[in-house]
Amino acid sequence: MYQPVLISSGLIGWQFLQRTYDQQSAAFNQSAQLKRDKDHFAEKIGSVTSAQDLVADRQLLTVALGAFGLQDDINNRFFIEKMLSDGTTADDALANRFTDSRYRDFSAAFGLGPGEVRGALAPDFAEKIIAQYQANSFEIAAGNQDETMRIALYAERTLGDVVGGSGSEAQKWFSIMGQLPLRTLFETALGLPDGFGQADIDQQLGVFQDRTERIFGVSDPSEFVEPENLDRLITTYLARAQISAFGSGSSGAQIALTLLSQ
Repeated sequence: MYQPVLISSGLIGWQFLQRTYDQQSAAFNQSAQLKRDKDHFAEKIGSVTSAQDLVADRQLLTVALGAFGLQDDINNRFFIEKMLSDGTTADDALANRFTDSRYRDFSAAFGLGPGEVRGALAPDFAEKIIAQYQANSFEIAAGNQDETMRIALYAERTLGDVVGGSGSEAQKWFSIMGQLPLRTLFETALGLPDGFGQADIDQQLGVFQDRTERIFGVSDPSEFVEPENLDRLITTYLARAQISAFGSGSSGAQIALTLLSQ
């Protein structure tokens, strides 16, 4: 299988990856396994009429979960079946109990709950899910070499959707906190310490708002829908992650010299 080419860590590596993303992604998507997954999903998803149908086909489920970054739940079949069969219309539906909005988005997209319209009935449904699956798969492959690149790619692709919808400022922050890649991005960019996530949830909210205001001039995460704000966030994340990776054994002058040389 084609593996993403990363020439460096940090900002230089990110700039190269952005310039070459379209070509690299196209080459990655031609891999035999991804093509088999794509063809199987496109052929079979139209015949899925229940949550049980979907979880019974592991290849279908691989694409379905992977499209939403939930691939680690592939063996939790009872949990996934319950989430899909509950749907999202009821307040107490399983997907609505999680701060991680990916579960709600996953269940809503497939529309297999009570009174819901199956997503597969939409003419472009398979294409959208496959595109998300391929993008997530590329990010995972990049992350196998450099986790910061995976997080940056994921944020670039998804953060706008997470913070751009309806809901209060606090709800959007909680959605960010509920997704580990996005939480990691913000915690690193804001210089928050290890173990910060163990603090009281309302205290975390206040710290996220205050530090984001101080560093980026905004406290509402919906401001990161704007490309220039998102770019500043990702750039700050990568710079701080690179500084941290140099380790405590390097002096400030050494770190600065290394960054400048890149």
